[in-house]
Amino acid sequence: MIDIKFLRAEPDTVRENIKKKFQDDKLPLVDEVLTLDKEFRESKSRAEYLRSQRNSLSKQIGMLMGQGKKDEAEEVKAQVSSMAGELEELSAKETELSEKIDKIMRVIPNIIDPSVPIGKDDSENVENERFGEPVVPDFEIPYHVDIMENLDGIELDPARETSGNGFYYLKGDIARLHSAILSYARDFMIDRGFTYYIPPFMIRSSVVNGVMSFAEMENMMYKIEGEDLYLIGTSEHSMIGKFINSFTDEDKLPLTLTSYSPCFRKEVGAHGIEERGVYRIHQFEKQEMIVVCKPEESMQWYEKLYMNTVDFFRSLDIPVRTLECCSGDLADLKVKSCDVEAWSPRQKKYFEVGSCSNLGDAQARRLGIRVRPSDKSKGNYLAHTLNNTVVAPPRMLIAFLENNLNEDGSVRIPLPLRMYMGGKSVIEVPAK
Repeated sequence: MIDIKFLRAEPDTVRENIKKKFQDDKLPLVDEVLTLDKEFRESKSRAEYLRSQRNSLSKQIGMLMGQGKKDEAEEVKAQVSSMAGELEELSAKETELSEKIDKIMRVIPNIIDPSVPIGKDDSENVENERFGEPVVPDFEIPYHVDIMENLDGIELDPARETSGNGFYYLKGDIARLHSAILSYARDFMIDRGFTYYIPPFMIRSSVVNGVMSFAEMENMMYKIEGEDLYLIGTSEHSMIGKFINSFTDEDKLPLTLTSYSPCFRKEVGAHGIEERGVYRIHQFEKQEMIVVCKPEESMQWYEKLYMNTVDFFRSLDIPVRTLECCSGDLADLKVKSCDVEAWSPRQKKYFEVGSCSNLGDAQARRLGIRVRPSDKSKGNYLAHTLNNTVVAPPRMLIAFLENNLNEDGSVRIPLPLRMYMGGKSVIEVPAK
């Protein structure tokens, strides 16, 4: 969400940004909001004039009454009364116009960073860098569910009975591996100076509207019937929401947080839900990282955040690459974003396991996340917010199992995970 003052001063820049995101249908919104904004400011100016006149006339009434000029005082009172009616109308008009402007401003996309590649959709995203050497073993890598079933670690049929497609039961060593990865991710981020949180798993609509666009909300979030509560799609939602209507002293920035949560997603869209697989599902768990910082530091933190994920995966010997999201693939609130993709030996290609985003001051503007400057002569300003996935099993399990699979079906456990797996160095195939 951009600043109305910026749109007022730089409408052509806003239009050009809309074109770069291939959302030409939104171009008329710029003129629409400018017209509404002009009407709003004129209405506000008229109201301020009337209040000034009313105050002046009210003083006259007292003077006239004191001078015994009751008839003249009554005439002035009548003028004041007529002003009250117009002021009431203007107040209602201002509220209506303000709501219309806010609704449109939430639809106009944020200004993207100049470094973002221009492209229509994710097919035009650009590879940045690779980390680790992709390996394809000389034996066949089975589908990830087959690997897990061979290790007696997943049950899909009972989950379909209890919950439908997009759900699963993990069990035994695979369930333990799932938890081990999350525990390691938690400690990995704590060791990098991030404060660990477990946030609320439901949030109010005021927070939802602050952290994401309406279209994203409709496609992702489950609403609790009869209550103003939504199940979170990621802990970023409640963690950013934690700062709603807040003031943070500048010398306390940056705030670096890492949070665990389950995540609930409708996964509405062309990709659908796999009937047999755990790549795209309705329920999963995730370790996230969130930063609230000064505007001039947000791009530095953006690079640090995605490198944290790269370092995490490389510590488990999983090759990854970073993929810069092009303009058409950026959600409207984002200034810049990249995906971290892990190598799949089975598919012989990379696939997404995490996403890092710099949202500039968009979320802060919606939620009122402000900073008190150290220099008291300067005014308060909006913080910048960023988020990134540390790890999201079970999707990460796919990369882990494929890259650590032995020919006999057993799975190697890298050293960093062994302490969370009771010292095990391998998950063996159980005897039939």
